[in-house]
Amino acid sequence: MDLSTTETQTMLRDTLARFLADTYTFDARQKMLASPEGRDPGIWRALSSELGLTCAPFAEEMGGMGGGAIENQIMMEELGKVIAIEPWVQTIVAGGGALKAAGGPLAEATIPAIIAGDCVIAFAYAEPQGRYNLADIGTTAKQDGAGYVLNGHKGVVYAAPWATHLLVTARTGGSRREREGVELFLIDAKAKGISRRDYPTVDGFRASEVYFENVAIPGEALLTGGIDLIEKVVDECTVAICAEATGIGRAMLAQTQDYAGQRKQFGQPISKFQVLQHRMADMLVEAEQIASMALMGTLRLDEPAAARKAAVSMVKAKVARSIKFIGQNAIQTHGGIGITVELAIGHYFKRATMIENQFGSADYHLERFEALTYAA
Repeated sequence: MDLSTTETQTMLRDTLARFLADTYTFDARQKMLASPEGRDPGIWRALSSELGLTCAPFAEEMGGMGGGAIENQIMMEELGKVIAIEPWVQTIVAGGGALKAAGGPLAEATIPAIIAGDCVIAFAYAEPQGRYNLADIGTTAKQDGAGYVLNGHKGVVYAAPWATHLLVTARTGGSRREREGVELFLIDAKAKGISRRDYPTVDGFRASEVYFENVAIPGEALLTGGIDLIEKVVDECTVAICAEATGIGRAMLAQTQDYAGQRKQFGQPISKFQVLQHRMADMLVEAEQIASMALMGTLRLDEPAAARKAAVSMVKAKVARSIKFIGQNAIQTHGGIGITVELAIGHYFKRATMIENQFGSADYHLERFEALTYAA
């Protein structure tokens, strides 16, 4: 199998890497986090309207480049290298992926807006009681004429403070935890009856607790596909953050190697100590395993549901443990300075720690993999 990237994919990687090297320095990122909005909106505009990178995973008939999951993987790896706080997963992977899968007039109207940078989507799927069970939903969407009335609460909705639209899971029927009756809606984030409590997350993003109180939404806001579509979208998001972990792991390794070459003890750089050489060799092995697993997961996203889920769980379980290993060893090598806000490595470690549990912990995915394998 030829796993090399195409000329177009290589161009995308190089274009994004050059742009981020110029605009996403550690100091620039720190200024973004300290700003009232928590980001620089000009970065997203540049990625979309100026560089045209947001079109990469979409079909040509919708103004895209005809790419897909591989293009998302390439983008996420580069964004991970600079721990970018851009809503790529929420808008492009979750929102764009759901719209592509569902199709119809809503997709035809919204995807061009995503590509142009005019539409930012937040994926509101998690609830406090739900843990990782996508069917454990208390939010309801009751039919009212041709539309629906939405009520409920979604927790830790990444990018919600910046969003123009919310991708919301809600129950139209059935009982709690029942798969039947769970649906996906794309709604205006400023619709009457929506309120938010915004806050910064430990990894530098902004998120919200989002509350829906008698929110009237049109019938065309429904994306057909039900729980199967939601699971597909979450699996695609899971693989995307595994690709992000590839960039983060490699960046933490490089920073650790650089620090070990500069820090002196007993009259020589600590990189000369055999125990630290072994540690960094182990970190390199784990970083390369993350890259391999993320690519494998990306290539298997189009398989039948059971095979896709098993592959994604295998990938996420390994990536969660590997990024934890790299992060902990990076901090241990740096010592106390590694967890200060002044040093970049601590910020990488925070994002790595969030990735461990985002879209399912290692334990959850090991259990899911075992259940799927045993069922097969």
